[in-house]
Amino acid sequence: QVQLVESGGGLVQPGGSLRLSCAASGNIFGIHVMGWYRQAPGKQRDLVAHITPGGSTVYADSVKGRFTISRDNAKKTVYLQMSSLKPEDTAVYYCNAFIVWSLDGRESDYWGQGTQVTVSS
Repeated sequence: QVQLVESGGGLVQPGGSLRLSCAASGNIFGIHVMGWYRQAPGKQRDLVAHITPGGSTVYADSVKGRFTISRDNAKKTVYLQMSSLKPEDTAVYYCNAFIVWSLDGRESDYWGQGTQVTVSS
C-alpha cells in the first residue's frame, strides 16, 4: 500500500512563507516525477511545479520566482518552499507522484490527501 502524506499547510499573511512536505511510504521500488498541484474553490486542479529524480523542474508561470520545489530521493520526500505568498495562492495543495510499486515494474499515479494553504491578513 503506497501513501503520500503531506504536511506544512496553514494560514499565512500576504508576503509570508510556508514550506510544504510530502513523504511517500509503502511498497516502493522507484519514484519518477513528483509534484505539487493546487485547487482553489470552484476551480480546476492545476500544476504548481514538478521535479524529476534528477532534479529538473517545471513551474507554473504564476509561481515562478516565488516557489521552489525540491526532493530528497533517499527520504522519498518532495518539498515546496513558498515565498512572497499572495491571496490568490490560497488553495488546497496536493502532492502527486508516479511510483513503481512492484518488482516487475508496475507503476501508478498517486495523490496525497491535500493540505490547505490560506493567504490572508
